Amino acid sequence: MSVFTPLSAEQAATWLEDYALGTLVALEGIAEGVQNSNFFLTTTHGPYVLTVFEQVARAAVPFHVELMAHLAAHGIPCPQPVANRAGAYVKEIAGKPAVVVSRLPGRSESAPSLAQCAAIGTLLAELHLAAQSFPAPLAHHCDTAWCAQVAAQIVPHLGADDAPLLRDELQHQQRCRPDDLPRGVIHADLFRDNVLFVGDRLTGVLDFYFAGVDDLLFDLAVTVNDWCSTADGALDDARSEALVAAYDARRPLARGERAAWPTLLRAAALRFWTSRLLDHHLPRSGKLIVRRQPDTYRTILRARRAADAGHARLASRCQAG
Repeated sequence: MSVFTPLSAEQAATWLEDYALGTLVALEGIAEGVQNSNFFLTTTHGPYVLTVFEQVARAAVPFHVELMAHLAAHGIPCPQPVANRAGAYVKEIAGKPAVVVSRLPGRSESAPSLAQCAAIGTLLAELHLAAQSFPAPLAHHCDTAWCAQVAAQIVPHLGADDAPLLRDELQHQQRCRPDDLPRGVIHADLFRDNVLFVGDRLTGVLDFYFAGVDDLLFDLAVTVNDWCSTADGALDDARSEALVAAYDARRPLARGERAAWPTLLRAAALRFWTSRLLDHHLPRSGKLIVRRQPDTYRTILRARRAADAGHARLASRCQAG
C-alpha cells in the first residue's frame, strides 16, 4: 500500500456521495506496499480503506475485487468490498478505478509465533480451497516469464555479482520448475504485513491485488520465505514446519509438490528479489512510497540455492551408497 495519486478531502467527500456510507470524517494516506494508492477512510458510518488502482490493468480490476467478495462470502477474513448506490464495486476517482472495502481489526506481526505461523498455514490452505469455486480466474502475472522480462530491463543496472546470479536463477527456473503441479487462484503476496492478528487469532488477510492462477505451492513458498526466514536468509525450521504442517493438514501436499519444494522456494525468492530490484533501479514517483530493500531477497535466494544444492549432494551420496 502506497500513495501514488494524492487525493484531497474534497475529492473523497464527493466520491462518497455515491455510497451509503455517510459523510467523510477523515482521509489518511497509507505509506506501505508498492502497487496501489491506499487511504484510511473514516466516515460517519465507520472505518474503511479506499484503494486507487495504479498498476492493475483496468480489465483485471473486477477480478481482484470480486475475488475478495467471493472469499469473504466463503468465510475467509478478507476485506469486504462495498457496492455503491448503483450496485457497482468499482468507481473512478481522479480518473482511475477505485474501491472502498471494510477495515479489519488487528495488527500485523513482524516476529510471528509458532501459533501464528500455524494459523497462516491453515488460512492459506482454506483460501486456496475457497478460491476453487471462483468463476472467472485470471493468470498470476508475476510468473517466471515476467521475471525474465523484468531482468532484461534491470540487468544493465546490476553489479558484477547480482547480474550473473539473476541470470543463473532464471535459467534454473526455466529448466527445472515443474509444469504439472496443482494450480488455482493464489494470493501471491501473503507477507506478514498483509495479515492481521488479535493475539494469536487471525483477523484479516489484505492486499489481493497480485492474485491470479499459478501453482498453489508457489503461494506457500512465498509465504514461508517471508514468515519463516532468519536474518541470514535461512529457514527457521520450527516456524516453517508449523506453517507447512498446518497447510498440509487442510490441503494435503501431493508427492510432486514435496519433490518440487526446494525449486518453488527459489522461485518465490526470485520473484520478490526481481520486483524489488525493479523498484530500486527504476522507481515510480509518488507522495508516500515504501521501497523494499532488494538485498533481503538476494540473501534469501542465495540461502535457498545453497540448501537446494546441499539436498542434491546428499541425495547423490545416498544413491551412490
